[in-house]
This record gives sequence, structure tokens and C-alpha cells, in this order.
Amino acid sequence: MEIIAEIGQNHNGDMDLAVKMIKSAKECGADVVKFQLYDARKLFPKVNNPWLRYNCKTELSRDQVRYLAKTCKDIGIEFLASAFDAERVKWLEGIGVRRHKIASRSIKDKKLIASLCRTKKPLLVSLGMWDGGGFPPIPSEGEVRFLYCISKYPARLSDLGIKKVDFTKYAGFSDHTIGISAAMAALARGARIIEKHFTLDKNMYGPDHKGSMVPDELKVLNRFRKDLGRLL
Repeated sequence: MEIIAEIGQNHNGDMDLAVKMIKSAKECGADVVKFQLYDARKLFPKVNNPWLRYNCKTELSRDQVRYLAKTCKDIGIEFLASAFDAERVKWLEGIGVRRHKIASRSIKDKKLIASLCRTKKPLLVSLGMWDGGGFPPIPSEGEVRFLYCISKYPARLSDLGIKKVDFTKYAGFSDHTIGISAAMAALARGARIIEKHFTLDKNMYGPDHKGSMVPDELKVLNRFRKDLGRLL
């Protein structure tokens, strides 16, 4: 069982904060930290978007990506990222990531998916915005693993339908609920991967902090995972 701490935009554009979050995630039991790589003005809407300035502030440069990846390597935690365009896929290939993540919002981006498939590396794919029935046909020569996801921010527990999810088909769960109950339920039902947003303080400014887990919650989730491993 694997825990991915999704830092995403929660570093707020502050590299010192990003490093603190990486170190905290490692100390609290995460196996992976994940970031998001994008051209903010191309990815995010410019109209009726109260977070556009924030989105632009949290856009990572190539040098920052290298710096964060080296930080992860130095402390022994995997660096993972969702790239939202082919250029940023090249950045990730340049630093030698072992796998790639396809975010829910990119599930119909054929150009991006083609560039990821050409890497022939394992892909983790969130399906929160997939409405085609079954699983999407991703023509990759590498392993493709799908994560169950409900794209609401935050999602309510009643939105999830976790008890109906077949975790022999889904590799895991990308969790956007408040708290860790849903993640724990998914692990108990057989999820092998949990991805959840991570923050040091839920009261920080930004759209994702409130629905993120804090270090103490990550510790509880990690302890629960270890107990399950002993019990099952």
C-alpha cells in the first residue's frame, strides 16, 4: 500500500515552504510527494476565476522542479508530478522521474496523453472527469494504473460510493474529501494507492488547503495502513 502526499499548489509559490512540506510528508509516512506543473494562464480560466493570481504564483519553473526533485532524492522520497503540457513532460523526463501522473482534468487531452505514453513509463491515471464508461483506452507500453476519484472540491462522503468500488480493478483512490475517513475506508476495501492533498496548515491561503490532510492526519493514515498490513 502506497501513500501519495499531493502538495500540488499548496506550497503557495514559496520554495522554503515546499521543502518543509516534502520533509514533513517523509517524516509522517508518505512514500511519494506530488506536484503540479503547468502554464497557469493556459491551464486555468482567466474569467470568473478568483484564484488566477494565486495560480500564477504557484506555477513552478524548470529550475524549481529540478530543485524540488533533488530535495526529494536527498531525503529519500519519490518525486511525482502531473504535467499539463508536453513541454513539462520533457522537464520530468529530464530529471528522470520513474513514472507520471495524469490528472482528472487531463483525461481527454489526447496530445498530452500521447506525449506521456511515448515515455513508456508507468502511468497513474485519475478518473474523476472520465465519463466514457469503463476505463479509458490509453495506448501506453508502460503499466497503466487507474485511481478512483470524484472531482468535487471538497467531495462529500455521500458523493463517493466507496462501498461499490472494485479495488481489484482500480489501483487506488484519489481523495478530495475533508478528513481521512474515506482514505481509510478505501484502504480497508483493498485500495493499494491513496493520493490525498497535503498541507501544513488548513487555514493557509489557497483553494486546496481546507480539504488537505495535515501532518497528524498523515501519521494516522500511515499507522492505519501499517495495521492493515499486519491484519490482512
